[in-house]
Amino acid sequence: MNTLFRRILHAVLFEICALIILVPLMSYGFNMDMFHFGALALILAVCAMLSNMIYNHFYEMVEHRYGWRRTVGMRVWHTLGFEAFFMSIALPLTAWWLNISLLDALVLDLVFSAFFMLYAFCFNWVYDIARHRLALRRTTQD
Repeated sequence: MNTLFRRILHAVLFEICALIILVPLMSYGFNMDMFHFGALALILAVCAMLSNMIYNHFYEMVEHRYGWRRTVGMRVWHTLGFEAFFMSIALPLTAWWLNISLLDALVLDLVFSAFFMLYAFCFNWVYDIARHRLALRRTTQD
């Protein structure tokens, strides 16, 4: 599977699964209209997909240059780095969209970040396992 298609597939699957889980939970948990919150979540998902592709492109360049391996510790650092990068975009957008203070938006974004750090770690681990198994299956079929 070529790299661009693999990255697009990964990003789209990641965001669709997250929206299915996140929108109903957050709408209910914060007592917000699901449509209004869902629209924000969709906008943030598109921003996250683009940010994810950009961040991962540069991360993989550095990873390759310095010979880093994808250990559990490196996955944790990768996830924390992405969340910091994305929060710089999401925070002002969230405050504006929901007409809340930056402090309230920070609290909401911290909840998002906590969810997404755990979700990203689990999703990427499962995605890597599935991709490896599919590659093995293709190799044995050829």
